[in-house]
Amino acid sequence: MPADNSQFYAQLPINRMPLGELLVSDALFADVPANWHVVVTDIKNSTKSVLNGSHENVNLIATGSIVTVLNIAFGMGVTVPFFFGGDGATFILPPEIIEQAMQALAAYKMQTQENFGLELRTGTIPVKDIYEAGHHLHIARFSSSETFFIPVVLGNGLNHAERIIKGEDYMLAATGATTEPDLSGMQCRWDRIAPPENKEEVVSLLVVALPGHRQSEVFKEVIDAMDNIYGPPQKRQPISVAKLRFNSTFSKISTEMIARIGRVKWLQLLKTWATGLFGYLYFHTRNGKKYLKSLVEMADTLVIDGKINTVISGTTKQRNSLTKVLDELEADGKLIYGLHVSRASIMSCYVRDLKDGHIHFVDGSEGGYTQAARMLKGKVKK
Repeated sequence: MPADNSQFYAQLPINRMPLGELLVSDALFADVPANWHVVVTDIKNSTKSVLNGSHENVNLIATGSIVTVLNIAFGMGVTVPFFFGGDGATFILPPEIIEQAMQALAAYKMQTQENFGLELRTGTIPVKDIYEAGHHLHIARFSSSETFFIPVVLGNGLNHAERIIKGEDYMLAATGATTEPDLSGMQCRWDRIAPPENKEEVVSLLVVALPGHRQSEVFKEVIDAMDNIYGPPQKRQPISVAKLRFNSTFSKISTEMIARIGRVKWLQLLKTWATGLFGYLYFHTRNGKKYLKSLVEMADTLVIDGKINTVISGTTKQRNSLTKVLDELEADGKLIYGLHVSRASIMSCYVRDLKDGHIHFVDGSEGGYTQAARMLKGKVKK
């Protein structure tokens, strides 16, 4: 492949078809270029932080690492795949932006440690090294709506990179924090979001396919089970316009500001608070209602990065039916899973513009993904 393949991901076709179908269509996936890099950010001891009640800060910091990298990519005219994990994120980046991204993340790591007392691990590994270790990274783009698409990755390449970067013997790259991270566009102005009408709970689910079985077919079985039990993605969406509650309190804005610029600027805080008051009015206008509708459509509730990570809503009866299917697949040695049930979702946002430049990262409240990962790790140990 030519040296400058920075548009590789942007040029992949967007597949609008049932996800289960896409997963088993090998021809629709492409190999990530060997000269690209995997970057992982992860909050150390996030489970302990979540159990101590800091789950919203954990989510906010994970979102901040995504905003940091996406602002760099946007500024350089590059589209990159990224994956939100509740307590961290994963990116696949072209060589043109890797150095700048790692420098910005090093600065963000220092800022996070200083302001929240949380350690954000940041690391990178070349895709070439992942391939040489015998792992795969097959990628496609998928969309279940007109406006929002996600990367879908098959193979264990990202899991391999995560294990190395989170390992105790991983040597952090000696990249100095020579630049201030740009976190413009990061917002977290929504209250905890109750499940949509006629839904009782929010489920955060992680699924890992086990060796000896074709990953794509195992994932298809899980996605098909969710479709059969909960209905299509729109039916199990945990976010609804009716349940959104805008929160523009001083506390909420100051926490967001500390995450963004490392300190509270009182004049800016007052200005943001005053602007927030107009937000209530804006959301009742035609454009405001259109934005809320697109917010729901652009809520990032499904991640496939060599694992299935998803946040869905439904009834206890539906969850029991899904758990029964997952238990059977687990008993057959096809997968292991972790699951956490909560009564609400939390959402953090990256809003570059109100038209189509916005993404909304969703997790179950009380650290849904982190708690599901805790259950998963317990099974791995056994």
